[in-house]
Amino acid sequence: MRKSCKNRKILGFLGSLAALTAAQQAAAADTTPNFAATGQTAWVGIGIGALLPVPGSPEPVGQDPAYPYIPNGTPGKQPTQRISDISNPNLKQWARDVMKKDNDEVLAGKFAFTARSGCQAAGVPGFDVLLGGALQILQTPREVTMIFSGNSETRHIALNVPHAVNPKPSWYGDSVGHYEGDTLVVDTIALNDKTFLDNYRTPHTDKLHVTERWRLIENGAKLEILLTIDDPGTFNRTWQALRQYDRVNRTFAEDNCSENNLNPFGIDYKTPVASKSDF
Repeated sequence: MRKSCKNRKILGFLGSLAALTAAQQAAAADTTPNFAATGQTAWVGIGIGALLPVPGSPEPVGQDPAYPYIPNGTPGKQPTQRISDISNPNLKQWARDVMKKDNDEVLAGKFAFTARSGCQAAGVPGFDVLLGGALQILQTPREVTMIFSGNSETRHIALNVPHAVNPKPSWYGDSVGHYEGDTLVVDTIALNDKTFLDNYRTPHTDKLHVTERWRLIENGAKLEILLTIDDPGTFNRTWQALRQYDRVNRTFAEDNCSENNLNPFGIDYKTPVASKSDF
């Protein structure tokens, strides 16, 4: 009888030890990325807001080499505007025509549109190349929320759920995600055709399907997105691009687009204005 009790105690101890070891191994194996480390919660896009090419993939639309882009703050040089390179062989003809008309208007003096300047939702992947602000990422077991300080643009990504059945096209579409090791994979469908893909005003259709793979690189100092763009209505082939951010220490600021605007240059930003007050 005593021997039986002793055996049960030993087996119980071994079972507890095995459970503890399994839990420790699971914790050690958990490579879920933390995009919002304490004290360093903001990300700022690297470069001039362009998507970077991926070897072996058709290239994203970039600046027309005949009109070099000079950003604000370049010493001794007058800034220029973005003129899209419509010679990109991956573009369908209708997209070339739309972009040529827009280029001609910008070259004639029109201010080049961006989602931020127009107080308009950026869509996907336009959200990834927003300029003039910082990105904050909030993570819970059920959802990832991304907030860009400029315009207070917000994306909601539901985790570990299927896409909605027959979702209605919208500005940010239907985004669902899951973790694959150290990478957050986001799949977005049901995007309307009212946004641009990038800061070169590349249009798209409502057939657009975007996959993003978010991961930390360089020991967490940078954040990188690998984008896969599939829109058979606009492009001849599916293509990929990269976007990177620097981690910065910055207090997250509210920067509402539709209130207290300053416009020292007299540019018509096409900012929506309500015809009557809300209250």
